[in-house]
Amino acid sequence: MKALVIHAANDLRIEEYPVEAITPDEVQVSIAAGGVCGSDLHYFHNGGFGAIKLKEPMVLGHEVAGHITKVGENVTNLSVGDLVAVSPSRPCGHCLYCQKGQRNHCLNMRFYGSAMPFPHIQGAFRQTLNADASQCVKAVGLSAGEAAMAEPLSVVLHAMKQAGELLGKRVLITGCGPIGVLCVLAARRAGAVEIVTTDLSDNALSFASKAGADRTLNTGTDADALAPYTENKGYFDVLFECSGAAPALTAGIHAMAPGGVVVQLGLGGDMSLPMMAITAKELSLKGSFRFHEEFAVAVSLMAKGLIDVKPLITHTVSLEDSLTAFEVASDRNQAMKAQINFGTGVSTGVSTGTNSAENTGTLN
Repeated sequence: MKALVIHAANDLRIEEYPVEAITPDEVQVSIAAGGVCGSDLHYFHNGGFGAIKLKEPMVLGHEVAGHITKVGENVTNLSVGDLVAVSPSRPCGHCLYCQKGQRNHCLNMRFYGSAMPFPHIQGAFRQTLNADASQCVKAVGLSAGEAAMAEPLSVVLHAMKQAGELLGKRVLITGCGPIGVLCVLAARRAGAVEIVTTDLSDNALSFASKAGADRTLNTGTDADALAPYTENKGYFDVLFECSGAAPALTAGIHAMAPGGVVVQLGLGGDMSLPMMAITAKELSLKGSFRFHEEFAVAVSLMAKGLIDVKPLITHTVSLEDSLTAFEVASDRNQAMKAQINFGTGVSTGVSTGTNSAENTGTLN
């Protein structure tokens, strides 16, 4: 089979990769769709992010879905032919944090496409994937592309849990990439009465508006766009910071009302905080990292039509054109979510005539 392997910054290759026999508790999945995530882009452009750097070639990818082709002898809830969303979250179940119910903090986590440990945890951008049956959730009524969106939606649902009650709350979302726009959808579903979003891209903000944001603000063209919301000690009850950018976090904190909750989702490295504002306003600052049990809920919400992710999938390319997916996903004026089709080789939404490999990387 073929897999998409990152060797170093701007060195992305399609390589032959072995297919292993499944264990009794596993299923074999023919991957149909895989979404390019922000962390994939960090590996592609920079060879890692923060202190996390590639030390060996690694298969990328963790937002995937596909059809089951083989079932282990102990697996009773899945069948050959089922379309499944595959969770990349594989905690050990035995460590301190797993036993405390904090499985997203597992000390022995095997999260697809992660260079945090060494040897690295190989990812899921491959044509055939062996997965624990417990990772797979049936995606009845969804397309493979929609099912692959379960992973980013799970990230957002975990953040919603961190924020607490949203019914009747005024919500600010900074950063309108896929996570930010999914936050708009989830916050509205959770009962937020008003949602305001900020970003530097009008294209990204247009997706937030279509998803249900009440107001969108381009802080690139108007650096003081949030200033009216800072009056009388602030306005918003909850901030979801999805950009990982210090200026966005600082501006958001100054627009928060006393007693509000700040949830940091974006990963952009260490940031300086306006601690006096946090202290004087008695704000609660919470991190939000990955997910676990939210994955099945994400699939259920999509399958029931309660959250529609289809408008976010703007580009789909074949495996052979996967460099194009990374190029397009890097251009926020073009794309929201770019996905790779690992099966039929069909490309939509982009021109596949050139890969521009001489400019942004190699694909061998």
